[in-house]
Amino acid sequence: MKSKFITIVFLFALVNSFVAHSKDVHLDPINLINEMSDASINLNYDGVFMYRHGSKLDTMRIIHKNDDGYISERLISLSGNSREVVRKNNEIKYFFPDKKVVLVEKNQLTQLVPSHIPEEIEKISNFYTFEITGDNRIAGLDTWIVNINPMDKYRYGYQLWIDKESKLLLRSILRNYRGVILEDVMFLQMKTMPEIKDNILKTSILSADFKWIYNDKDNTAKQTKLKKKWTTSWMPMGFLMSKFSKHPLLSSAIPVEHYIYTDGLATISIFVEKINNENKRKVLPKTSSFGGINTYTKQTDGYQITAVGEVPKTTVKLIVNSVKAKP
Repeated sequence: MKSKFITIVFLFALVNSFVAHSKDVHLDPINLINEMSDASINLNYDGVFMYRHGSKLDTMRIIHKNDDGYISERLISLSGNSREVVRKNNEIKYFFPDKKVVLVEKNQLTQLVPSHIPEEIEKISNFYTFEITGDNRIAGLDTWIVNINPMDKYRYGYQLWIDKESKLLLRSILRNYRGVILEDVMFLQMKTMPEIKDNILKTSILSADFKWIYNDKDNTAKQTKLKKKWTTSWMPMGFLMSKFSKHPLLSSAIPVEHYIYTDGLATISIFVEKINNENKRKVLPKTSSFGGINTYTKQTDGYQITAVGEVPKTTVKLIVNSVKAKP
């Protein structure tokens, strides 16, 4: 009996090895990624996934509905502390029952589980290469495996498992230039459906006695009128500024200049905050990490400068050190 079981396992491994290295020469990885990006917005789906970063592992459920362009999403934590995030088009509510806090933000049109690429993938091909490396199964569904490899050491590489039928992203791995896995998001269940009832998109958390914090200042109309006081003398090739705003952070009433740069795939935020009596404290230059997101902060000439992005530590450090006041 034992030898028969070993034979079955061996045959599974042999077939999987063959399937994982099979290719379809007619497939274009760029078209496949574009289809994935569209599917993540246009389809209705309900899935459970695990998110591994470092030694930590979280399990979550995501429900996504597109009602003629009006996007609703609900993200539910299934492990650790109870947490939920509910999105209604351009408004996102973060529920933290352990702290009895709800944070409300507006003008955030990004997905709760990012798989939509806002730029046409062809525009990114100057900084990344794309290849289909084979196929495999995730959550019981057949997928294509697509690698996105950076052309320099200042950004990360991605490996994607895209459902052959729905074109939804079922697994994504983020790697540094040494090939070390920094983040791994993998669906355990995924179901698409023609319709999703509104009641399953409502939070189950009773929050009447919670503290509600609103960060809903709309800076979109003011962006073109604001004078940018800071500039960067170094940025990885291909990263262009996509947004600039000036607003207080939740923890402070002091206006902070916020610059967002993107190469169409990765995003970097730069915050410049004036140091005064309210936030006067000496902070030594430091780097912190969460999964693939790195942060570098330093103080200079009465200002605190911070860069945050899904890029290597070296990148955020070089960016912060290049930030200068405009003459």
